[in-house]
Amino acid sequence: MQDDAEIYPEVVQGQPNPLVDEGHQHHQGGVVKLAVGAIGVVFGDIGTSPLYAMRDTFAGHHRLPLDQLHVFGIVSLMFWSMMIIVTLKYVTIIMRADNKGEGGSLALLALINQNVPGKTWSAGIVLLGVFATSLFYGDSMITPAISVLGAIEGVAVYDPAMAPMVVPMVVGILIFLFMIQSRGTARVASLFGPVMLVYFAVISVLGVVSIMAMPGVLQALSPHHAAAMFINDPLKGFLAMGSAVLAVTGAEALYADMGHFGRRPIRVSWLWFVLPALVLNYLGQASLLMREPTALVSPFYLLAPEWFQWPLLIIASMAAVIASQAVITGAFSVTQQAIQLGFMPRMLIKHTSLSAGQIYIPVINFMLMIAVILLVLMFQRSSNLTAAYGIAVTGAMAIDNFLLAVVLFHLWKWKPWLSVPLLLVFFALDLAYLSANFTKIPNGGWVPLVMGLFIFTLLTTWSRGRILMRQNMAEGTIPVEVFAKSAHSSATRVLGTAIFMASTNKGVPSALLHNIKHNKVLHERVVILTVETQDVPYVDEEERFVAKDMGNGFYRLTMRYGFLEETDVPAALKRVKMCGEPFEMMKTSFFLSRQTLIASAKPGMAIWREKLFAWMLRNAASAMEFFRLPSNRVVELGSQVEI
Repeated sequence: MQDDAEIYPEVVQGQPNPLVDEGHQHHQGGVVKLAVGAIGVVFGDIGTSPLYAMRDTFAGHHRLPLDQLHVFGIVSLMFWSMMIIVTLKYVTIIMRADNKGEGGSLALLALINQNVPGKTWSAGIVLLGVFATSLFYGDSMITPAISVLGAIEGVAVYDPAMAPMVVPMVVGILIFLFMIQSRGTARVASLFGPVMLVYFAVISVLGVVSIMAMPGVLQALSPHHAAAMFINDPLKGFLAMGSAVLAVTGAEALYADMGHFGRRPIRVSWLWFVLPALVLNYLGQASLLMREPTALVSPFYLLAPEWFQWPLLIIASMAAVIASQAVITGAFSVTQQAIQLGFMPRMLIKHTSLSAGQIYIPVINFMLMIAVILLVLMFQRSSNLTAAYGIAVTGAMAIDNFLLAVVLFHLWKWKPWLSVPLLLVFFALDLAYLSANFTKIPNGGWVPLVMGLFIFTLLTTWSRGRILMRQNMAEGTIPVEVFAKSAHSSATRVLGTAIFMASTNKGVPSALLHNIKHNKVLHERVVILTVETQDVPYVDEEERFVAKDMGNGFYRLTMRYGFLEETDVPAALKRVKMCGEPFEMMKTSFFLSRQTLIASAKPGMAIWREKLFAWMLRNAASAMEFFRLPSNRVVELGSQVEI
């Protein structure tokens, strides 16, 4: 079994960095070009919400009357939710909290970790960030299922005889989507922007045509209609929030995908294109429902005239596939961050293009595919899946408020008179949505909760197990300086270079101890190498290496990587000039520790969690693959360790 305490990259506390502005982001290109790209990748999830949000708010598990009070009230609620949650909270405020241009719960957590050290509540903030990440995985399973189902169900709307074909068609599309992930999405992604531009333009035009048939529907944008609905029908209004929240699903994607496009292009595309298109379409659906209540079967598809119904189905289906692709890519990116930050075991990561963001993780892809197909087979209809969808989204958004509070008070030092009212509004709205979604737990809301708790258990077990393992192996270690002097005189030196991987830059790695104990030899140059993952996405090249000459041919070398960077050790060694002569791979051997983990009654973790950690460690990708070490230059030495 691989010993992660010896060879696994470790998160270390980096130097505090100020919040960067637009100019420091690493992505270049015109704002318009990037904005079009953002429309294709970032807004797929929230952009496909009109497929099912309005329908399920009125025809879902808690039905609403199709009268002016409720129709105008729901449209008003959706509009102001998009303005407060998406526009104000995410686009205007949270997106300013970038970690060297990168966003997302883990990037924000690393930023807090880096700039606000030593706080007594830091452990709780870390757990909240990890749970938000766990809920994201639940979201990444549900989004492809509900988006593709919602789109393909248009077949049954236009031709009821084809209803039995919906689920098989959806499963076929999803299998195809997951199968092409290994080929990379760089080429396909270039088409995403134009396709989504067409999609948003089409739903805008359809909305405008419907609004013209009943211009009075524009009054629904007034917030007093939402207030009137809650005052006159508080119970149904509250229950309706469980479905109305579908209008803001995907809001966190704006923040998570910020590193791919930059803050300004995402803001431009949201404010000037996506938001107006969504508002116009929801108003158009409201107008249609007021005029023709029978259109509730699918107000999105029935907006189209008969001659345009099948083209709309094709456009919406392509948009749904794009929304699914975006969330799958997001799952790969989040997994890479979690691995580098020490919350997940090593996994094989394949780069599908020269772009750093274009990665493919086979294990995650396979697990997502199985989970998504099972959800489709289990729920059968998108209206059934909406019950499962809301909790993951609202839970993650509520957790982001806690992280935002830390940023406002401790990083940005905002005045209480400004930050407290904002936080109260965000908490009130998000917790109201979350509470409304709790009512859907018996109807499917339990699915993301079970998924989230399961993934949360895996992440926290891995993180805690690594800490215990490092502590156990640190007991009784001796300083390298002392070891170097004694070993130099007691062992035979042989030609070449030996690199011993170590998780920390203190003490002697167990592989080195076992080597001299059993083989009684030392190479003429011995390098103890530690790979550290910083709390920043990218590390400047001048800060990449730290070397120390320990004397007698011993060196301690530290390589620093950001949590979005690939750890290619041989490539990095070619640039090292601080450990004597340059490294030659044909004259260099890599020594790794392979240790068998034994669960014990020692305090630290429950036995079942120790066994779970041992299983995860046993199934982690090999250090040789993770660090890209040449297979013919690796030697593994093993022993047993208790935790």
